[in-house]
Amino acid sequence: MSAPEVAAASVGRGWLGRKTAAGRLIREPAAILGGFIIFGFVLAALLAPALAPYDPNASDWMAIRQAPSAAHWFGTDDLGRDVLSRVIYGARASLAAGFLSVGIALVIGLPFGMIAGYFGGVADIVISRLTDALLACPFLVLAIALAAFLGPSLQNAMIAIGISAMPVFVRLARGQTLAVRQEDYVSAAWSVGLSHPKILTAYILPNILPPIIVQAALTTAIAVLAEASLAFLGLGQLPPAPSWGSMLDSARQFLVEAPWMAVWPGLAIVVVVIGFNMLGDALNDALNPQD
Repeated sequence: MSAPEVAAASVGRGWLGRKTAAGRLIREPAAILGGFIIFGFVLAALLAPALAPYDPNASDWMAIRQAPSAAHWFGTDDLGRDVLSRVIYGARASLAAGFLSVGIALVIGLPFGMIAGYFGGVADIVISRLTDALLACPFLVLAIALAAFLGPSLQNAMIAIGISAMPVFVRLARGQTLAVRQEDYVSAAWSVGLSHPKILTAYILPNILPPIIVQAALTTAIAVLAEASLAFLGLGQLPPAPSWGSMLDSARQFLVEAPWMAVWPGLAIVVVVIGFNMLGDALNDALNPQD
């Protein structure tokens, strides 16, 4: 069999594997429930102007710290703002931070990891040592330090979280590339003189994607938590714009008088994180079957 035929067979098996994985995925209850949770929150964030019953920043001085009622299903906060409306709008900040920060980590980490694993030598040494240096610092500590350096804003929080998550993708992509480059179809592609970019994008990347996808789903959950933590510390979405983390920061002063101020944004964070973790676990089972 010629080199192109070997490579084509590999790609064909990859597509067949993906179809089989899709079938396994839709049979996973965890995938269905996790996907439903994430889809629900994404839909709420996109349709926030239509779903929110009030302006999230509008204060009602006659309804300060009002308990949940027919008028305000989730109650009101210390400035008389509707908590339900702020939770719905807050999903925009948290989900944007989750998706975009992981996108930043992937765009930076995946190419560098593939380069380190494919070429080896000096490139591998330099990239691996820089990655080890970043991994030596705990994820959240590094994110806080970068956010403090860049300044408080949602955009800077996304950048800080993305850079902090990037080393995980570098290491994962490097390890997967080291394994895949030993395959026969990669050797065949080398033997016929295909360019390195062609080999990387056409034959190596498709075969290292499954664990990358799983890691991306799990890292998104961590990124949502990180954004809430940064907002809680005043390093993320700035008031009065709603964010689940900043809502918790405001609520901590009124945990006895108005516990609903903390319950609903905290519950939203927990449910979204559970949704991403369930989807990530289901993706891992579907893409990497053990039987």
